[in-house]
Amino acid sequence: MTRGTTGGPGTGDRSVPAAGSSPELGAPRPAVAHRAGRGAGMARRVARDFSRNRLGMVGLGIIVGLVLFCFVGPLVYHTDQVHVNLAQVDLPPGHSGHLLGTDDVGHDILGRLMYGGRNSLEIGLAAGVIAVWLGTLWGAVAGYAGGWVEGLMMRIVDAGIAIPALFLLLVVATMVTPTVPMLIVIIGLVSWLVPARLVRAETVSLRTRDYVQVVKAMGGGATRAVFRHIVPNVVGTMIVNATFQVADAILLLAYVSFLGLGLPQPQTDWGGMLSNGIQYTYDGYWWMIIPAGVVIVLVVSAFNFVGDALRDAFEVRLQGRS
Repeated sequence: MTRGTTGGPGTGDRSVPAAGSSPELGAPRPAVAHRAGRGAGMARRVARDFSRNRLGMVGLGIIVGLVLFCFVGPLVYHTDQVHVNLAQVDLPPGHSGHLLGTDDVGHDILGRLMYGGRNSLEIGLAAGVIAVWLGTLWGAVAGYAGGWVEGLMMRIVDAGIAIPALFLLLVVATMVTPTVPMLIVIIGLVSWLVPARLVRAETVSLRTRDYVQVVKAMGGGATRAVFRHIVPNVVGTMIVNATFQVADAILLLAYVSFLGLGLPQPQTDWGGMLSNGIQYTYDGYWWMIIPAGVVIVLVVSAFNFVGDALRDAFEVRLQGRS
């Protein structure tokens, strides 16, 4: 009787790898492709639900517009934001080609908004990302570990939340001269506590799911369970919280700069512009205050609109899965 499966002589009973699997590892590729396709489908549904939220789309448009304004605008609208020009101080909007006027040292206000906005957005975005990643890792480890480890880690979080972030920033700002990288790190390190609590709460629920219990039963380590099964399932919470963290970081930077402890001159940010202009309130120099205040309100509102829309979109997705 002839065997019609294994090739020529000497092959014995070796079986041919199943179609679609890896000859070296024996890993079924269709399962990987199925997970990738499912993830892409969820992303499309979230994007579709997000696009139906008008406030979310307005917020996204404002963010894109401000990013272009701050990073592309200086390439089109050239101004000197370094040197003092005493012949051009305190000019009103529209005078001598300055669309929004000048400040007390002759800097063009419109160019100052671009220059300061670049620092504000860079610090806010980078600090928000750092805060979310630190909080996610801390919360996921605490929630998965449970027991006294979870209790100890979360008491540290509670103690950190009890100390106002603004107070810590002010203390650091009085000890060292703030720079953009330093502010990114400091704001990120004082902002990760809330994301940690949110992710820990979700992890406590996820660690009892069947797929996590299977990993434990098969001898999988805690690292694999956290990074391969816990963290991917809290991505929605991470993304939504990241938008709020960026808004909070921009506000924190504005607070510190408004109190005169922000970036040193000639660098600036929107909070620093407010701090500089507030002393001229009674002189009628409104153009030193209103433009910076308006963009702060716009960017913070925009990130909150986007965060709310993303939260609603992810909630719809989760309801569809249940």
